[in-house]
Amino acid sequence: MAEREKEVIVTSDGGGGGGGTILAVVLLIAVVVVLFLIFGGNLIGGADKATDINADVKVDTPATNN
Repeated sequence: MAEREKEVIVTSDGGGGGGGTILAVVLLIAVVVVLFLIFGGNLIGGADKATDINADVKVDTPATNN
């Protein structure tokens, strides 16, 4: 009896990427919510706050010898 060689190639249809996409979307939403909670107060009511910056700066430069 002659021996026969058999080769099996297993391929996938690419249907396993949905879980990673869902995880990425959930993480993106979580990052956006955290950034909004940190910086959101300045975005919504930032124009209502009075900002008065008083910068009294005195710069002493050395005298020139002319």
